[in-house]
Amino acid sequence: MTFPGQQRAETESVAAACGDALLAPPQKVSRRVLLRVASVACGVQFGWALQLSLLTPYVQELGIPHQFASLVWLCGPLSGLLVQPFVGHMSDRCASSLGRRRPFIIGGAFSIALSVLLIGYSADIGRILGDTGGGETKYGAIAVYLVGFWLLDVGNNTTQGPCRALLADLTGKDHRRTRVANAYFSLFMALGNILGFATGSFSHWYSILPFNVTSACSISCANLKSAFLLDVVLLLITTCISVSSAKEIPLSSANRVTTSVGDSLVQSDNGHEAFLWELIGSCRYLTLPIWMVLIATALTWIGWFPFTLFDTDWMGREIYKGNPDEGQMYQTGVRMGATGLMLNSIVLGFTSVVLEKLCRKFGAGLIWGISNIVMFFCFLGILILSSLAKNTDYPPNGLPPGGFVIASLVIFTILGAPLAVTYTIPYAMISARIEPLGLGQGLSMGILNLAIVVPQMVVSVGSGPLDQLFGGSNSPAFAVGAIAAFASGLVAIVGLPPRSITTRTTTLRRVQR
Repeated sequence: MTFPGQQRAETESVAAACGDALLAPPQKVSRRVLLRVASVACGVQFGWALQLSLLTPYVQELGIPHQFASLVWLCGPLSGLLVQPFVGHMSDRCASSLGRRRPFIIGGAFSIALSVLLIGYSADIGRILGDTGGGETKYGAIAVYLVGFWLLDVGNNTTQGPCRALLADLTGKDHRRTRVANAYFSLFMALGNILGFATGSFSHWYSILPFNVTSACSISCANLKSAFLLDVVLLLITTCISVSSAKEIPLSSANRVTTSVGDSLVQSDNGHEAFLWELIGSCRYLTLPIWMVLIATALTWIGWFPFTLFDTDWMGREIYKGNPDEGQMYQTGVRMGATGLMLNSIVLGFTSVVLEKLCRKFGAGLIWGISNIVMFFCFLGILILSSLAKNTDYPPNGLPPGGFVIASLVIFTILGAPLAVTYTIPYAMISARIEPLGLGQGLSMGILNLAIVVPQMVVSVGSGPLDQLFGGSNSPAFAVGAIAAFASGLVAIVGLPPRSITTRTTTLRRVQR
């Protein structure tokens, strides 16, 4: 574990060991290079978007009850808690000829490709393992699906963690460029979301790729399978672009930590991604501003995770009043929810582009707080729509009133702006606040990750039983999310000085001049 003060001494010894060349200020990495390195987020997020929009409904089609569907998602925060720190720790010390980060980006992409194939073909493999047709629970398919689902989250963490670390290596201690790099990452996540949700909302992939329709895999299953095959292709392309853009110098010894990008030589942060016990032990050194960031982050993700779990399921169940095992109304609602998430991602991408200017003008803390208050009102709107739909008689064709659908799509779209803030500002704020303590960027990302995954685990375990307690709807989980979003907004506005990051960056520039 790295203690305060130890980081600076270690950095000085590294500089001395590597020679005078490293003592000169490193040349800035171009934004074009940062953009290419961040592009892998598009391929990763494409699969994640399919996971968010299609897999909660699909797992219920396989026979897992709604109240247990949220437990399947427990693998995400668990892998984030255990896998991401381990991968970060190993990537800091990797002596591969490819460099420190790139082997893990490549390995994670391979895991994602394998996992989406397992998920897509789970019904076919389940039939080979003995599953029968009809409405019976498909235990073989469920087993294959769970393996693929857990592997997918492991792959996501294995890829995204080292990619963010590589971006941090390239931007160094320039907090403004760190925000820019994170904004690029968020922008590509938005692009991946747009492509993924658009793919998930299209209902005729089975006619374009008819070989995916089998005796074990119906039309909706074939659409899902086809979408994941497209994900493999996009992931391969973006991974190649990302890993070919950053030419890392391999670690030839324990005291050589450098990264070469094009013709420039960039000194890397010597901090490392900490293990769980190191993270807990480091909490004694955290200042009040850091705790405010962590509290706001935890409350923010308590707000987001119910939406992540049940967004398209809510549209299918409560707006379209469908059932996963009965007719096509539920699937129609799921596809409409995916359309809403695609619009959400367009707003996310636009917000990512303008977020840096907004933070410089108004302060990151204020922007974060306002975005979470907006999230609160959106979740409140979801609860109101659920109540109205429940007490409204639909026409004979079973379709909901157009106003309900339009209002749902508007809410999904608006939520793209707070989501862009969630993907960007907390990372930049924790980096800026921990750097003066000398704990290292790897440790700062690990601490922030802890504030993200623990709330997700709580929501995963509690949301299904809570919803079942109130009749099986998704409204109780969204009510918890609304309360958490409002609380996190207040913490960000009151507890985080609005211009803290901007002021610190400006001061740093004056000192450098």
